[in-house]
Amino acid sequence: MRRIIIIALSVALLTTTAWVVRGAAAGSPAQSTPPAAATTSDQSGPRKALYQSELEQNLLHQHPAAHQHPAATPNGSRGQVLASQLARARLATAKYATSLRAAKADGYQIITRMIPDMGWHYLNPTIQGFDITKPPILVYERHGSAWQLAALEWVFPTKPPTPPLPGATYGSFGAACHYKDGTFVFTASQDNCAKRSPQTGAAFAFWHPDLVTLHVWLWYPNPEGLYNGTNPYIKPFNRG
Repeated sequence: MRRIIIIALSVALLTTTAWVVRGAAAGSPAQSTPPAAATTSDQSGPRKALYQSELEQNLLHQHPAAHQHPAATPNGSRGQVLASQLARARLATAKYATSLRAAKADGYQIITRMIPDMGWHYLNPTIQGFDITKPPILVYERHGSAWQLAALEWVFPTKPPTPPLPGATYGSFGAACHYKDGTFVFTASQDNCAKRSPQTGAAFAFWHPDLVTLHVWLWYPNPEGLYNGTNPYIKPFNRG
C-alpha cells in the first residue's frame, strides 16, 4: 500500500511541477484558498488542482515576514530551476508525508513541540550541510492521532552568502536549550541550561547558538510564501 501511495504522489508531483513551470513563465497569479483537510487523498481531483494553484502562488508571490530578508520573486529560468529542485525534494520526502513513524525510523527526533503557526519540529542530527533531498528538520502538523508533514527546514549559523534555493528568504531562531521531550528554553549560553526541563522534567538534550532558518512549505500550502517562517493555514492545529 505504501508503494502505491508513493507512486500516486510521484504522479501528482510531476503534474504539479508542470503547472509551476507554466505559471513561472506566464507570470500569472493563482488564487489562495485554505485546504479543508490535510490528507494524502487531497492530491486527487479538485483537491489536486487546489494544491497545484497554491504551490504556484507560493513560487510566484512571496511575502516574507518583517524579520526576513526578501529576495527577488523567481521567474523564467529561475522558476524552472526551483520547480525542479522542489520536485526532487517531494520525491525524497514522500515517504514521510503522512508517516511520522517513518521519519523516526530514519533518525528524526523531536526538538520542539507545537510552535504556533508553524508545527512540531523533528531533527536528524546526522544530516549536515544543504541537500534538497535530505532536510535536517521536518515540520509536522498533528490532527487527532494523524500526522502530516508540512514543511522542510534547514538551519545555518549565519546567512548563506548565496541562497541555496532561488528567491530564498530567511527567519531566525534564538539560542536555546532543548530537552528530550521537545520542550526548550531560550538562553544565550549552554552554561544556563538546566539538566532537566523546567516545564516537564525531561532530560537535557542539546544547546545551540542563534540560528538562521530556512523553511520550505513543500507539503502544505502557505499564502504568505513558500519560504515564510509561519503559516496562517496552520492555526487550526495550534492546540496540537
